[in-house]
Amino acid sequence: MRIISGTCRGRKLVQIEGKDIRPTSDRVREALFNILGPGIREKRVLDMFAGTGAFGLEALSRGAQFAVFVDAARSSCDVIKRNVELCRMADSARIINHNLINASLSVFNQPFDLIFMDPPYNKGYPEQVLGKPGFFDLLTPGAIVIVEQSVKESLNYPVNSLDKYLEKKYSRTALIFLRKSDRLQGCV
Repeated sequence: MRIISGTCRGRKLVQIEGKDIRPTSDRVREALFNILGPGIREKRVLDMFAGTGAFGLEALSRGAQFAVFVDAARSSCDVIKRNVELCRMADSARIINHNLINASLSVFNQPFDLIFMDPPYNKGYPEQVLGKPGFFDLLTPGAIVIVEQSVKESLNYPVNSLDKYLEKKYSRTALIFLRKSDRLQGCV
């Protein structure tokens, strides 16, 4: 696993060991960032279920302003810390050891422009987190939420006033792009 583009292009990341780990392939990550394009620059990024931190680090490498990495596993947070140091991005990164399923979202003290969510597949975590009170408050106007899940899973829309505007499938992986519902834009 490596950083695909930007200031850290080609940098290899420390991986997490274990049979329960399912890192996003470089191909899927590259496709996702090609869809986002140069709009990533100066964005505030939240990498939920961060694992190795590959999504957030790719965003930082491509010019994002800063990234917050969140994972429930202490071992994942340790790997993220090592990867942040390898990429020399400690000044632009914050790592939070937090269980997004069982705890509130109150640990976040700012809204984000871009949220990546790559939870374990087939557990229903995306809807659980997206439906939490306060999730909508994590989004700046125009924010995008990208959920990675198995192509066998589905989300019910709208979730917490978020609408799907794009879905891409890559083998067994689906990327779902969400944003605030147009119906609420005048009320926000």
